[in-house]
Amino acid sequence: MTADLSEFHAELRAAAAGLLAGSADWPAIADAGWPGLEVPAAFDGADGTFAEVAVVLREIGRAAAPGPYPSVAALAIGALGLLRADPGRDGLLRATVAGTTVPVVAMDAEGTGGFRLVDGTRLQGTAGFVLDAPAADRLLVPALEPDGTAVVADVDPADLVVEERPVVDATRSLGRVVADGAAVRPGALHRFAVPDALERLRDRAAVAVACDALGLAEAMLDATVAYTSDRRQFGRPVGSFQAVKHACADMLVRVTVTRELVAAAVRAQADVDAADVDAADAADASDSPSDATIAASMAKSYACTTAVEVAGKAMQLHGGMGYTWESGIHVYLKRAALDRSLFGTPARHRARLAGRHARR
Repeated sequence: MTADLSEFHAELRAAAAGLLAGSADWPAIADAGWPGLEVPAAFDGADGTFAEVAVVLREIGRAAAPGPYPSVAALAIGALGLLRADPGRDGLLRATVAGTTVPVVAMDAEGTGGFRLVDGTRLQGTAGFVLDAPAADRLLVPALEPDGTAVVADVDPADLVVEERPVVDATRSLGRVVADGAAVRPGALHRFAVPDALERLRDRAAVAVACDALGLAEAMLDATVAYTSDRRQFGRPVGSFQAVKHACADMLVRVTVTRELVAAAVRAQADVDAADVDAADAADASDSPSDATIAASMAKSYACTTAVEVAGKAMQLHGGMGYTWESGIHVYLKRAALDRSLFGTPARHRARLAGRHARR
């Protein structure tokens, strides 16, 4: 990362933190240009990369902010970028950048379920836990044709059954999406331009969740250090006690390792995306899709485990105050618990890494 890019990311991070400190609803996020950060300028985007999106995702985790931006940025924009160009896709991409539509990919966050395209025009299937499905005004439904080819159907949520699912994390919304023979409108069926597109979308989602987990872990570390520096017992700050020092040091080590793993996964994802821009150079990319997959699983498994441990330790080190609603730590602990389950648990990603290592 060049010095100039680091400075730009620092400015973007500060701007994101400032916006999220207020009421960052979808119109405000669209006005800030976040939906178009990695969209090419030809579609009214900022012509950036996933690295810029990751900066915002990390700050959203730090603020435990609600809203569909992570789903739109990680999955919807990612899916649209992997599709073959056509008027329908291009129009939806521009509308997403402008903030006039909120598309959500109907991909099960637990990795189960799925959709099939029947008779070339009708969708059949279920996704049990779709992140931000209740907030969507367009659903991008990945489906398999009879020959196994993956396609994406652009569907009005009114044509499907979308049931909100209760979850412990009040900052997120999930929905069950059911297609029982829903008709796909002419021109609303899109094909992928790259192989293994669905696996790559899952990798993007995993890295996005890892960014969120990193941000919330950083927030909990900062809050704990500040609290233990101010809270006094026996005439001295509790942060001066050796046991508290060791606990905070352990939190810092976990967060530091997480930061490096997430940075590597973001770089790998950005490199894979850049290789797609020029198909002729795809074979020479420094990070192949399989390398990006490994980096995504490493970041997701470690970051989400860290976030739960750090938030739990923050609650303990805040003493009795940590267990009250006023402290707000419960918000982060619940969010960390959901992050751990979204798009593959740490155990599932570790098994994935072990399987790839065995094949090598």
